[in-house]
Amino acid sequence: MTTKRWTAVAIAIGLFVLSFIINDLTLKINPTGNSDNAVMETANTLLGQQVLSETVVLKGNQSERIALLEINGAILADQASTLFDTSGYNHQFFMEQLEAIKTDNSVKGVLLAINSPGGGTYESAQIKDKIDELQKVTKIPIYVSMGNVAASGGYYIAASADKIFASKETLTGSIGVIMSSLNLSELYEKIGIEDTTIKSGQFKDIGSASKKMTDEEQLILQGLVDDSYNRFIQVVTKGRNIDINEVKAISDGRIFDGVQAKKNGLIDQIGYQEDALEALKKDNQIEDAEVFQYSTGSLSFKSLLTSKVSQFVSQKNGSEKVVTELTKQLSDAQSPRMMYLYGGE
Repeated sequence: MTTKRWTAVAIAIGLFVLSFIINDLTLKINPTGNSDNAVMETANTLLGQQVLSETVVLKGNQSERIALLEINGAILADQASTLFDTSGYNHQFFMEQLEAIKTDNSVKGVLLAINSPGGGTYESAQIKDKIDELQKVTKIPIYVSMGNVAASGGYYIAASADKIFASKETLTGSIGVIMSSLNLSELYEKIGIEDTTIKSGQFKDIGSASKKMTDEEQLILQGLVDDSYNRFIQVVTKGRNIDINEVKAISDGRIFDGVQAKKNGLIDQIGYQEDALEALKKDNQIEDAEVFQYSTGSLSFKSLLTSKVSQFVSQKNGSEKVVTELTKQLSDAQSPRMMYLYGGE
């Protein structure tokens, strides 16, 4: 092993030991396990565990507050932010925000800003169901402001909101489901790769990139896509109070700009985020409401050290990086998944 790799191992061991020391210290200071004191929160931050905090966006009445939530990027649960870039979508963090609002009596409204092409059907449905629960339990209004794009899964989430705003240039719609996979069997044959899959049943390797998909396999996957598509249609029909046949007529995957979306009943008003916020305040008599956002704790020792380890271990030359990326793409291709996603995978 090189000096750099030995250094990486040493850092990893140090990180492991440090986590045990901090954990032992917090138990000694607070053996009851009560996570409400400052010491526990600090320890959680050091260990890289997420702790919700709040940032005031607009000052106002603290007993009547509006929570500003944001969905930026593809809606997927397995995305990870880099050390210095936390701007991407974080599914766990977003779900925690919805849960926090549910138990906060000072929150009188939610403004959800969406800038997303959509994402996984599972994640989109999980968010939509949580928003439905929030509306049912708290009765608070939820307004949506669409950014540059709020398509497919982005629209799926928005459909149940009390009011939806979009600019004239917003791209939305793309109501539908997509499942993509690759057929690399001819390429494998040309370069001498032979599939030796051993399976317990006829359809165990359905969607495998190493063989051409059969008609029966296509029917099975099409059935899954159709079921998910029908659920999408029901969400739009109920959320927007539009006749189901009208929804189906515009649900062939096409996208709309804001003006077209309004004409088809997919949004309520043309406007930007500030317009949606003003309407939320005025419509619900909370003009003096404080507006706030949730955020997570500061940079942790764990994330810092992990990043350094990663830098040491992942040092590869150009050809190695190409092979690694190709392997990842081929691995992903072996696992087709249903997506509410504009533009495919």
